[in-house]
Amino acid sequence: MPRNEGTLDRALRIIVGLVLLALVFVGPKTMWGLIGLIPLLTGLVGYCPLYQILGMNTCPSRK
Repeated sequence: MPRNEGTLDRALRIIVGLVLLALVFVGPKTMWGLIGLIPLLTGLVGYCPLYQILGMNTCPSRK
């Protein structure tokens, strides 16, 4: 799996994932917060399958 997420993209995904995941434990305590696992995992791995399908890449090119 080649990386297709840049640093800023990854950081934002991790933050959004943690916020959504916090909804399971704090706030409305809804299970919809488990959706936060998706951006959290893609941010940690640096690879988004949807980006590959759409042909997107926010990772800077390596030399």
